[in-house]
Amino acid sequence: MKIIIVGATGAVGKTAVDALSARHEVIRVGRTSGDVQMDIEDIDSIRAMYQQVGNVDAVVSAIGQVHFGAVHEMTSEQFMKGINQKVLPQVNLVLEGFDYVNDGGSFTVTSGVLNRDPIRGGSCAAAANGALDGFVRGAAVDMPRGIRINAVSPEVLEVCRAKYDGFFHGHEHVSNEAVGLAYSKAVEGCLSGQIFIVE
Repeated sequence: MKIIIVGATGAVGKTAVDALSARHEVIRVGRTSGDVQMDIEDIDSIRAMYQQVGNVDAVVSAIGQVHFGAVHEMTSEQFMKGINQKVLPQVNLVLEGFDYVNDGGSFTVTSGVLNRDPIRGGSCAAAANGALDGFVRGAAVDMPRGIRINAVSPEVLEVCRAKYDGFFHGHEHVSNEAVGLAYSKAVEGCLSGQIFIVE
């Protein structure tokens, strides 16, 4: 298969690359690195990426920034970071990708743990994750031409333990291999409308 992986150089994206690149042609997409560069917040950049790469069998998105902070101290602008940098970019990859994903292909987006298991300061992330999971379930019933859509929803990666030290007390940390298997199942499997939880 020919597979686009957006966010391929990030910690989560690397798990998808490692899981899929040995068996498939992987096009790594990043903001400033990878095979193709794209600004995920710019719809014209998304369109240009698809035009450059051409038809593919699968699109995997492993991107998204959110704001961490107490809800009673959060501004609308801070909350919108999760919408504008995690939800809309991944939704737009799907909406703009139908003309480029082959019959029977797939989209995979990435949500996360915090809408299932909240932490202090995590309401923006929880809302973004919940929106993406809901989008996947709702979109799955409308997908044309046998195209599938799923989400991978991982706990915090072991390799990110230091980065999020102090935020995720009591949470399990998951291995790159475990998250990679979820991307493999989403891309290479047969299910649609699923949230593949890794915890």
